[in-house]
Amino acid sequence: MKNMIFLFFVGLYPAQQTWNLQQCLDYATAHHPLVKQATVNVAKNDKLITGSKGMLLPSVEAGVRHTYSFGSSINQSSNQREALNTQYDQFTAQADWSLFNWKNILDISLSTLNKETSAYRLKLAQNKVKLNVIQMFFAYQNGKSWLEVLETQISGMQDQIKRTEKEVEIGNRPKSDVYDIKANLGTLQEQWVSAKNQRDQSKINLLNALAFTQDSLEFVMAEETLSSEAEFRDPDFTKKLLEKNPAYQSVIAEIKAQEKKEDIARAGYLPTLNASYSWSTFYNKVLGKDDNSNIRFSDQFSQNKNQTVLLGLTIPIFNKLQVKTNVETAKLDIINSKYDKELIINDLTQNINSIKAQFLNAQEKYNLLDTNFENQKLSFQKSEEKYKEGLMDAYTFFVVRNGWLQANYNLISSKNDVIQQTELLKVLESGF
Repeated sequence: MKNMIFLFFVGLYPAQQTWNLQQCLDYATAHHPLVKQATVNVAKNDKLITGSKGMLLPSVEAGVRHTYSFGSSINQSSNQREALNTQYDQFTAQADWSLFNWKNILDISLSTLNKETSAYRLKLAQNKVKLNVIQMFFAYQNGKSWLEVLETQISGMQDQIKRTEKEVEIGNRPKSDVYDIKANLGTLQEQWVSAKNQRDQSKINLLNALAFTQDSLEFVMAEETLSSEAEFRDPDFTKKLLEKNPAYQSVIAEIKAQEKKEDIARAGYLPTLNASYSWSTFYNKVLGKDDNSNIRFSDQFSQNKNQTVLLGLTIPIFNKLQVKTNVETAKLDIINSKYDKELIINDLTQNINSIKAQFLNAQEKYNLLDTNFENQKLSFQKSEEKYKEGLMDAYTFFVVRNGWLQANYNLISSKNDVIQQTELLKVLESGF
């Protein structure tokens, strides 16, 4: 029975999953609503291509009409108007075919361009989600690392208070050392509360970036190798990333689509050629008379058959300036799209150069911290020996110890910053 109760509670509270950055990116690019919406738009534009091609095919329809007429009506037998009630049944079939309409052909090209644009926007949505996840992921890692540093400091100070109190009892240290350490402990505990709140908020932001509504995940760093700065030194670095970026590719496809819309608008000046074929027959019955006075259904069905073939050419002459207005509007849309291109180039250039500068600065900082880390470690060890031998007071050792722990955090944070910029670069380099 106890085992069953245990299993029940385990089912209610599932074990926490552990995800690294790559698992976060894989989940977000498959489940985030922005990506799902973009995927639907790709499928929608694919269907619109089929619809555009369908406009080149003929349309066929059939119809049946059943009518009762009371009062003055045409006698189908004598073709004279009489006061009579009739039943009229008509059967029709019709096929229409637009033999030439340049707009229908251009619509296929436009639909293809729209699908291409939506595919770029899907990639753009995935990249946007990835960039946000990466930033939130490393914000959480840094928040978690800082909290761990403070917890280590607090734990160490609590042990230090116990040791110092014993030394005060035997007369090796003054009572003021205990007061100094406790005062600093209170300050650190206040910082710990703020750091805990910052870590919790950064985790909430990361879950939101993933579009994951349950707090059942823990996020950890995977083994990462730091990238070389060689690729950042390439003089064409910004240009290469710019040209493969889906935001840039999307606006280029949008300009092509706007140019195609201008061609479609100009198609309003061109003539159209249409063909039509229709077949019909009817059955007419005078109500209130015996069936012998009416011609049989099968005879009327055969006798009243009619076929029509139509071939028409329509030449636009004057259309209230609507085509001219549409063409001019399309030209302005092209100009507007080109301005969008300039804005995107400007924003992307800024973002790419920012990542480049942050990477180089973060790597330089990390190299300096890494080089000096061993010296700081040795300095702390010497200070710890002096403190234990009574050659250093508690407050001074507290400052040295906190400086050592801060150096640990700075090294971790700096390395995270280098890895973060590397991951952001990977997203920009992925292209389409």
